[in-house]
Amino acid sequence: MPRAEISYVPAVDALTRLHAELGGKIKDNRNEAKRLADMMRHVEAVLKMLRPEFDLKSIAARRRYKAASPYKRGEVSRTVLAILRDAPGPLTAREISVLMLQRKGIENPRTPAIRAMFGAVNPSLRNHEGKTVERVGQGMPARWRVAGA
Repeated sequence: MPRAEISYVPAVDALTRLHAELGGKIKDNRNEAKRLADMMRHVEAVLKMLRPEFDLKSIAARRRYKAASPYKRGEVSRTVLAILRDAPGPLTAREISVLMLQRKGIENPRTPAIRAMFGAVNPSLRNHEGKTVERVGQGMPARWRVAGA
C-alpha cells in the first residue's frame, strides 16, 4: 500500500523553534558565566593585593534563595485567624495554606508554594493552640477552628 508524504508537520516546526530557543539560552548563559568568572578573578586579585597569604579556596560559593512566603512577619497568624473565622467548618493546615495563597492572588498554587506556606501556617497553628485556635477531633491531618467557636 502506498504511503502519503506529509509536507508540513506543525510539531516538527514547533520543536525546531524550541531547540533554537534553548540553544540561544545556553549561549547566553555561557557568556554570562564567562563574564562572572572574569569579575571573580578581579575580586581574587584585589584580595591577593590586600592580603597575599589569603587562601582563596576557603571561600565557599553562596546561593541566594527567594523568600518562601508572600506574607510579612506577623501577618500569617492574623490571616490564619481571619480564614478560620470565615470558614464554614474546621480546616486543615494545607487547606488554610491554599486559601492564603489565593488571597495573595495565586489562583492555582503549585505544590512547592503550598508546601512553603504550610511551613509557616502549621507552626503558627501549633503555637496558638489553646489560645486563639483549637484542634478539632483526633486523627491526621489535624483540623483547626477558632477557639471557643
